[in-house]
Amino acid sequence: MSLMEKNRSVLGAGWVAAMVIGLAGCSVAPKPLQQDEIHQRVAGDQLQLYADQEPIKGPLTFADALARSLKYNLDYRLKLMESALAAGLHDVSRYDMLPKMLVSAGYTSRNNESGGTSVGIETNTVSLIPSSSVERNRTLANAEFSWNLLDFGVSYYRAKQSADQYLIAEERRRRVMQTVLQDLRTSYWRALGAQRLESQADELLNRVRLALGKSREAEVQGLLPPAQALAYQSALLDATTLLNARRQDLEFAKRELAALMSIPPGTQFTLAEESEPSLPGVPVDMAKLEEIALQARPELREEDYRKRISADEARRQLLALLPSLGININDQYDSNKYLYNNNWVDSGVQVSANLFKLAAIPATQKASASQEKTDNARRLALSMAVLTQVRISVERYKLALVDYDLADQSSQVDQRMAKFARASVTSRTDSELEVIRTETRALLAQFQRYSAYATAQTAFGRIYNSLGLDVLPEDVRDASDLQQLSQQLQESLSRSERQAFTTAIGELPSQQPLAVRLEYSGDARAANDMLEVARQALKRNQFVLAENNQPGPTLIMQLHIANVQDGIRRGEWSVSLRRADGSVAGTSHYQSTLRAQPDRDSLNAFCEAATVAEVPNLRAWLKSGPTQVASK
Repeated sequence: MSLMEKNRSVLGAGWVAAMVIGLAGCSVAPKPLQQDEIHQRVAGDQLQLYADQEPIKGPLTFADALARSLKYNLDYRLKLMESALAAGLHDVSRYDMLPKMLVSAGYTSRNNESGGTSVGIETNTVSLIPSSSVERNRTLANAEFSWNLLDFGVSYYRAKQSADQYLIAEERRRRVMQTVLQDLRTSYWRALGAQRLESQADELLNRVRLALGKSREAEVQGLLPPAQALAYQSALLDATTLLNARRQDLEFAKRELAALMSIPPGTQFTLAEESEPSLPGVPVDMAKLEEIALQARPELREEDYRKRISADEARRQLLALLPSLGININDQYDSNKYLYNNNWVDSGVQVSANLFKLAAIPATQKASASQEKTDNARRLALSMAVLTQVRISVERYKLALVDYDLADQSSQVDQRMAKFARASVTSRTDSELEVIRTETRALLAQFQRYSAYATAQTAFGRIYNSLGLDVLPEDVRDASDLQQLSQQLQESLSRSERQAFTTAIGELPSQQPLAVRLEYSGDARAANDMLEVARQALKRNQFVLAENNQPGPTLIMQLHIANVQDGIRRGEWSVSLRRADGSVAGTSHYQSTLRAQPDRDSLNAFCEAATVAEVPNLRAWLKSGPTQVASK
């Protein structure tokens, strides 16, 4: 066998071996996860879920809970990582616009001499003996600089798109931050209400069980009529069922709060006893609210960035259809000793164009126009959804305030009834059982009151959520210490939340303090109570109230109650605003019916309703010049 045939045999055997190895590599069978691998993954995840968390050292305030949620909440941490990833990808994309500089070096070898002969074209005879101009072993080096105008333009638009993708990630992070704040607001106040009433509920439920036993025993012994005993037992069981349901609803909030803060299961923590922040008034300038929402909502801003990305994509596609201009400079080295010059530089300019692609320009432009229309339609649909959310959130807040006022008044009434029942308890079985029933109702009213306050806080937070307002510090991600982060959040919430809300809804009626004067010919204590109710209602609606006889406008509220007629009385409030110069800016009247003997709670509710009803008139009077008269 000749040397050439041997080489061919070796080459054939090599190809066969390569094909066998390739086919073996393509025949990989599916391999499901083993149970120990799953256990290992679960154990690792459980360690990472609660890793590097600062221990809870005391009762948690709202700011503390929010700080833990923003620092350890996994959803928010994911958005932070996605934002950082988008920023990194944008930094990488900027380098694609740079020219290319390719450097290479290598070594080549062959087992025999290269070379050849030359054959004449006309004579078809060999004109040279076999010769070689290349060494068997040689080294190569190359440094190539190239720049393409088309590649630069495409990379430029890709970099712009990458920058907008980073901004989209930031808007999504903002949205998650706002959602965390909203969810925390809902869970925290419910959990705090459950914590405040937990010990009372446990004690009362034990007493209820004893009372049910006594009632059944009294029924058996004939101390109570069967109908009365059964009605009492039914009332107690109904109240207990409602109490357990309300208690569970509030206590579930503590588990939700723990999940928001990513606290390990089983960790015991308590919430700080802090006063309930006053709830602001209902916004009335819906046009301004809608404008703010359309400007600030993260989803709409994301759509704006998506529109820019679509526009840049259209430009990039059109640019890719244009002719390309390329510049190449190539510095080369070859150690071949037969070369006259072992080192040389190649350079050139090249213009190229795919003429068939030019036919795609109309189709590309049409697709871009369709994409733009689709983006606009999607943004308009989202804008309509945002406006609907704003209006619904305001209506829910309005209803939540009414429910909270009713629940608060009901709780006060039931508390007084429980006090009267305890004060008038006797040794009779039915008297003692009535006290238990009354106290159960009073505690249920307290649960309902705390639940109504938490619902009002939730509705208040929904307005923020629907507007897309940022009330948290910009550097919230920079604080590494929980205590420092909590202080930042506390300062931001106490300083900016109400101010941002007031500015957003245009509810600052006047920077000049407003004095309030109430005139009532009845009980002086009732008059003082109603004055305080009116002042609190004005504060909730963001009015600045005067202290210590400060000069300025004065709101005068006069209550007139008619004589009893058909078991009721007609009540009328005369509400007017007197300017600092003594002129009257406006007068209005608010009427309603009262019982024959109205108590203080009824008068306070009547006063609050009149004050809230006259808020729009009061704002108009503070801005108007001539006297205005209105009545209701």
